[in-house]
Amino acid sequence: MHYYQDMDLRSKVLFLLLAGAVSLGGVSFGCRNNQTPAPKRFSASDIEKLRWIEGTWRGTGDVPTPFFERYRFENPTRLAVDSFPDEKLSTVEETSVFELKDGQFGNGGEGSRWIATSIDYQGITFEPLVKAQNSFRWQRESDNSWTAILNWPATEGKPARQRVYKMERWPQK
Repeated sequence: MHYYQDMDLRSKVLFLLLAGAVSLGGVSFGCRNNQTPAPKRFSASDIEKLRWIEGTWRGTGDVPTPFFERYRFENPTRLAVDSFPDEKLSTVEETSVFELKDGQFGNGGEGSRWIATSIDYQGITFEPLVKAQNSFRWQRESDNSWTAILNWPATEGKPARQRVYKMERWPQK
């Protein structure tokens, strides 16, 4: 989460996880003509495929210092992601929630929102739904690492771009 929070919070103070220009139209990487992504229907068994992401992670990449996040299932269809300011993990800075509702898996709230467009045992892809431009994917690499890949489409005067964050289980064993 910290990497896409980088979009919202990092632009203000450094998205505690995805950063980008805010749009009201739901422009997305891979979508054309400012259309929102085609709805995909998922079930609790699809969400179960993401159990590999449970745990605490240290993220590195295009950030000045590592960031720390904990991914936890509150129930079979609700994934909470806690962001921490440091490796002590003593204070939760922000919690983002992804939930399965009416066959769609995504995050809610008043701010930027994304919706899942594919889920399998190796990862999940999200497309922007509201007030966001970028898509992102959580890609499993091993039991102890995964990669967050964020993609922004080309916009007026800006080329398409990508950020990649390496997530390693924390503490390392």
